[in-house]
Amino acid sequence: MSRLPTLFISHGSPMLALEPGTTGPVLTRIGQQLPKPKAVLVISAHWLTQQPTLTSGTSPKTIHDFGGFPRALYALQYPAPGSPALAEQVQALLQKVGLDARLDAERGLDHGAWVPLRYLYPEANVPVVQLSLNPSVPPKLQFALGQLLRGLSEEGVLILASGSFTHNLGELHWDSPEELPQAGDPYVDQFRDWVIDKIETHDIDALNDYRRLAPHARRAHPTDEHLLPLFVALGAADNTEVRRLHKDVALGTLAMDIFAFGSGGDVLAENGNLS
Repeated sequence: MSRLPTLFISHGSPMLALEPGTTGPVLTRIGQQLPKPKAVLVISAHWLTQQPTLTSGTSPKTIHDFGGFPRALYALQYPAPGSPALAEQVQALLQKVGLDARLDAERGLDHGAWVPLRYLYPEANVPVVQLSLNPSVPPKLQFALGQLLRGLSEEGVLILASGSFTHNLGELHWDSPEELPQAGDPYVDQFRDWVIDKIETHDIDALNDYRRLAPHARRAHPTDEHLLPLFVALGAADNTEVRRLHKDVALGTLAMDIFAFGSGGDVLAENGNLS
C-alpha cells in the first residue's frame, strides 16, 4: 500500500453527527478518495491523560461525552472494531523513547473520534485505535510525538488528528447562526490566516510559539487542547506538502478547517473556495 497522508480535522459541535452542513460531505469525499486504510489511529482533543494511553479492546464502545443535546444524538453508535495489535505496536514505539504508554481495553471512542469517522467510513468497517492526548505537553513535543508515529502511514494506518482550528465555546452563536457570515467573527479569520501561513511556509518554530505570536491566540483557544492534535499530524507527515481540504465556520467562532499533510494526499480534491 502507498503511503497515506496524515489528517487534521476540525470536528466542531457534536451536532455534526446529525447535521453534516458543509463539513460532512467533505469528510465523506475524503473517505472515498483515499485508499482504504488497514486501521485508523485517532488523536482526539476529548481524551486527555498525563500518561499516554491507547484503546486496546476488540470492540470499542461509542462514548457520548456531552450533555444537553437532542435524544437522537445519544442513540447514534459507531461499532467499528478495535485493533489490539496496532495498540501494542504504538505502545512499543512510545516505550522505545521512554514514554510509559499503557493499554486500556475498556475505553471507547469519544465524539472527537466517532463523529468524523461516521462520515469518513460510514460502514464502520475500518479498525480504530485511539491514543490519548496530554494537554500539558507543548506543541513542540506534540510535533515530536507525531514524528514517532510517522512510519505507520507507510503501513496503511491513517493518522487522524481531531480537534478544532478555533475553539472558544464562550463565544458560540447558538441562537442565530444563520445570520452570521461564513467568515464568522473577524478574529477567527485573523488567527486562522496566521496559522495557515505558518503551516504553508513550514515555519514550525513560529507555530510552536503560536500562543505568543499568533493574533488573538488566547481568544481563539482559551485552552489549547483542541489545536494540539494539529501538531501531531504535522509531525507525522513525511514532508511539507499541505492540502487545505475545507474551510468554514460553525456557530460564528468554530473554524472547521481540514488539512492533509505529507505524501499520499494527491488523490484528495482541495476545496476551491478558500479565499
